[in-house]
Amino acid sequence: MLTRLATTAATIFVLSGGAALAEYPEKPISLIVPWAAGGGTDAVARVLAEGLKEELGVAVNVVNKPGGGSVIGHSEMLAANPDGYTLGFGTAELATFYWAGQANTKATDFNPIALVNFDSGAFHVSTSSKWSDVKAALEDIKAQPAGTYKVTGTGTGAAYHLAFAGFLKANGIDPLAVTLVPSQGAAPGFQELAAGGVDVVLSSLPEGTAMMQAGKSKPLAVFSEERIAAFPDVPTAGEATGTPFAGGTWRGVVGPQELDPEVKKTLEEAVLKVANSEDFKTFMNDKGFGVRVLDSAAFGGFLAEQHTQVGVIMNDLGIAQRKE
Repeated sequence: MLTRLATTAATIFVLSGGAALAEYPEKPISLIVPWAAGGGTDAVARVLAEGLKEELGVAVNVVNKPGGGSVIGHSEMLAANPDGYTLGFGTAELATFYWAGQANTKATDFNPIALVNFDSGAFHVSTSSKWSDVKAALEDIKAQPAGTYKVTGTGTGAAYHLAFAGFLKANGIDPLAVTLVPSQGAAPGFQELAAGGVDVVLSSLPEGTAMMQAGKSKPLAVFSEERIAAFPDVPTAGEATGTPFAGGTWRGVVGPQELDPEVKKTLEEAVLKVANSEDFKTFMNDKGFGVRVLDSAAFGGFLAEQHTQVGVIMNDLGIAQRKE
């Protein structure tokens, strides 16, 4: 009898010990994307998820949670069970919620795992524009009364709007000097540009490809520290004006704050390996997406900078609901 009890106890100990020591991950992981399927964020997330499946040995399923200007999806990332099986693909908009009064969430509330992408904004004009380069455009904007020129291609307070405002400010121009005509993205913005209703479109370079190929628009500069490989003839802001400037939208993997450090380390190593792989870089370069890879610590610093910089620009534009 005692022998049987001892054997049973040993079996229970081994099973419970085995469960406790089970390595992460054991089951599929969900990756929340705060935007609808079919967009740029969704495309990058799905390529990343496929690479993570190979690295982690389990399925990584993209779950689209659009709504509220991405507030819904980002909120679910923070509220997720911190077991590492629900992660988020955070985007630049998360740095605006606090300042816009949409939520009490700050960029620094997210647990940074790794940044994988930075899409620089670009200064697009019509091929019939009187501006041959961005320096001439800035001189003209500065010389004319505020509101003389109009810009579109993005929404109020969106990443490219803030990037453009920062670009103007970096070059000594009031961010309110150019009137924003809000649009639901680059496509309707370029249509408005072709119709002559606006003077500038703010978007990434890839989003302007169709209009460039049709001979209806031309990019005068990209808000990047280096030229974009897929568009080697477009000068950087620094090259075009003499004042270096980088601004745009970005994407990275985040999680809830209570995420176990060992689980986070496993995820960080896997994301970094995928983001630095030739397959991922080739996809990103072919599609015109910018690759910028930061580990957890550097990504955390980046989020802190974003919180501060976005607050300053939104206050400059008069669209912030909070001052700090």
